[in-house]
Amino acid sequence: MQKETATKRQKQVLKIIYNSLINAGFPPSFSELKEKLKISSNQSLLDIFSILERKNLIRREEGSARGIKILRAGYGAINAPPLAPIVGATSAGSFTEAIEEIDAWVPLSKDTEVISEDVIITKVIGDSMAGAGINDGDLILFKKTDDFVSGDIVLAQTPDGTTVKRFMSQSNPPYKFLKPENPKYKPIDFTVETELIGKMIKKL
Repeated sequence: MQKETATKRQKQVLKIIYNSLINAGFPPSFSELKEKLKISSNQSLLDIFSILERKNLIRREEGSARGIKILRAGYGAINAPPLAPIVGATSAGSFTEAIEEIDAWVPLSKDTEVISEDVIITKVIGDSMAGAGINDGDLILFKKTDDFVSGDIVLAQTPDGTTVKRFMSQSNPPYKFLKPENPKYKPIDFTVETELIGKMIKKL
C-alpha cells in the first residue's frame, strides 16, 4: 500500500498547531484555526481533522476543544522536531502535589533517540536523587510505559503526589519499593495506590 502524504492544506493545519504549541503552550482553538485558514464552517475544519486522523498525523482527545496532538508522522510531514510536554514540577524529595497541567511544549533535540507520542518532561524539585546525577531543577525526559524492571529510574504517582525515584523489585519483603539515591531519605513502600507513570530516558 502506498503511503499517503499530506497535502499543502493539511501541512498548513499541522504548522498552525505546531506553532501554537511552541508559542502558547497549547493547541489552537477552533475559532483560531478557522480564522487562520480563512474558513467559516466548523464542519469544514472537522473534515480536515478527520483526514489528518485517518492518515495518523494527529490524534484528538474527545471532549476537549484544544485536545489535538501531533503524531510522529505529522512531525515528519512538516519536517519539524517532535515536541514533548513539560507537565510541571516533580519532587525528587518528599512527594509534591501531582500536576497534570502542561506548562509548555519543547522540541526534542536530534540526539534524542526516542521519538514517541508517549514522552513527557518533568522538572525536578529536591535532592533525593543526587546520587544518580539528578539534581534540583533538572529536566528529565520520561517515556510513558507499562514495562518496568528493577533498577529503572521512574516517575511515580500516589494519592499524595508525584516523585522521581529508582524502582526496586525483589523476592523478599518489602518486595517493591521506591528507592532514593541520597542517604538522607528513606525508601517509599509500594501500596495498591502507587502507579508508575514513566521510565527515565535521559536528563535534558
